[in-house]
Amino acid sequence: MVFLTIHLLRLIYKNNMKEIGQIIELEFLKTTPQGVYLITDEENEILLPHKYVPVDAEMGDKIEVFIYTDSEDRPIATTLTPKLFINQCAFLKAVDVTPIGAFFEWGVEKDLLVPFSEQFHKIEVGRTYLVYLYKDELSNRMVGSTKVEKFIKRNSISVVQGDEVNLLVYQETDLGFKVIVDNRNIGMLFRNEIFKPIRIGDKLKGFVQKIRPDNKLDITLNSVKLPSLEELANKIYEQLLKNKGKLELTDKSSPEEIYSAFQVSKKAFKKALGLLYSNKKVKLNSDSIELFVIS
Repeated sequence: MVFLTIHLLRLIYKNNMKEIGQIIELEFLKTTPQGVYLITDEENEILLPHKYVPVDAEMGDKIEVFIYTDSEDRPIATTLTPKLFINQCAFLKAVDVTPIGAFFEWGVEKDLLVPFSEQFHKIEVGRTYLVYLYKDELSNRMVGSTKVEKFIKRNSISVVQGDEVNLLVYQETDLGFKVIVDNRNIGMLFRNEIFKPIRIGDKLKGFVQKIRPDNKLDITLNSVKLPSLEELANKIYEQLLKNKGKLELTDKSSPEEIYSAFQVSKKAFKKALGLLYSNKKVKLNSDSIELFVIS
């Protein structure tokens, strides 16, 4: 009974190590038949298996490693880099389905478990799914979930209008594409803001166009800071002057044609065109725009 209690306490202690799920720099402490033990700031010892130990390593040297848990839930170090970290999303391939859940390859030796309770749809081996990585509060283990939105929706908004953000495209809808924004929030990239081919899994740079009351974000691939509406209108006007007062572009032109000419979305182009038209700077034809000339 005493032995079991001590064993359980050791397990709890090890699994509550704050280093689990992080990439940190640790010092070589001692060599064993299994590998080299590294020492943390809190004097916890973590095994780095021999196959990951540099040939010229010496005791006292430091090495950058990722800490996770092995098949027996013991903290272990690796020099391999995972495809995602705690509270992040990534597209991963399912490699096995067992009675306890599905397993995904994620860049380290031990595959990542997605329990049945955390599966949005039935998982099939060989297919790729969007997976969110979190730390289970009870076991302190790293676990995956394909119910991504339930985790993302908990996060507060940490961006403002105009901020440049990293996007992960994860779902297509009638309106456009849903994106994960900076691994923290959900955004929508509307079709009228898209001027190049986009696929599920693409990683893009974008900008926050609007923050909605439900904390979802409207995203654009164009900077909403520069050019301003007036600057874009002036740019169109200057281009008209250079082209003898005529451009073969209209508000009906394709997003690709507009982006090729002015590096902005069709929506931004139409707004700038509207500004020029309201100020009687241009006239709109069915197949072109021309400088407005007072006769």
